Amino acid sequence: MSARVSSAPLLALLGTLGAGLLVGVLATLATKACAPPSLPVIPPLSSSITVVHPTPNVLIAVKDLARLESASFHMERVIDLSDKQSHLFGLLQSEDAILLVAVADVSAGVDLQQLRADDIVAQPAEKRVTITLPAPEVFHAELDNSKTYVHTRHTGALAIRKENLETRARQEAEHSLIEAALQAGLLSRASENAKRAVEGLVRGLGYSQVEVKVRPPAARAGTGDHVE
Repeated sequence: MSARVSSAPLLALLGTLGAGLLVGVLATLATKACAPPSLPVIPPLSSSITVVHPTPNVLIAVKDLARLESASFHMERVIDLSDKQSHLFGLLQSEDAILLVAVADVSAGVDLQQLRADDIVAQPAEKRVTITLPAPEVFHAELDNSKTYVHTRHTGALAIRKENLETRARQEAEHSLIEAALQAGLLSRASENAKRAVEGLVRGLGYSQVEVKVRPPAARAGTGDHVE
C-alpha cells in the first residue's frame, strides 16, 4: 500500500507568503494615505533671459570697408607766386616770381574704422537698422607731376633767385586745390556716396529697412588738415 504525501506543509507555506504580500500592500497604501499632499511648483521670484543682438556682426561688416574713399575731384589751378625784394634802403624794388600750372587729384571719404558700437542700432525682428557714419574727410591730395609745370619763371636784375620758390609754389597749389575742392562740394559728394555704399552692404546682410546718417564735417583748423 503506497504512502500518501500530506499537503498540509505546502498549504502552510503558501499561506505565509500570501499573508506577507498582503501586509506589504496594506503598509504601502497606509504610507501613501498618511503622506502630506505635494506642493505646487512655484516659479522663481526673478529670472533673466539673454538676448543676443546682431549689432556686432553689422559693425564688423561695415568696418571691413576700412577707409571708404567715396569721392575724387580732378582740380587745376594757376599759382602766381613772387618774392618781393628791396635794395638800397628801399629805393630799388625787384622780385623773383614764378607762374605754376598745377593739376591735382583730391579724394575724400569716410574712415569706417572710427565706428563705435553705439553708432549702429539694429532691430533684427523688424529687419531695421540705423547707422551713423563718421564725418567725411579729405584723404589724399597730390599734385600730378606729369601735368604740373612751371609756365614762367622770372628773376629781376637785382633780385636774388630763391631756389625754394618752386617748392613753395607747389605747396601753395596743393593747399589751394584742397580748398577749391571743398568749396566745390567734395565732402558732400563723399557723404552721399558713402551712405549709398554702406546701405547696399547692410541690405545684403538681410535688413530691409536701412537708414544711414553721416555726421557733419568738423571745422577745419587749416588747409592742410587730414591730408596724407
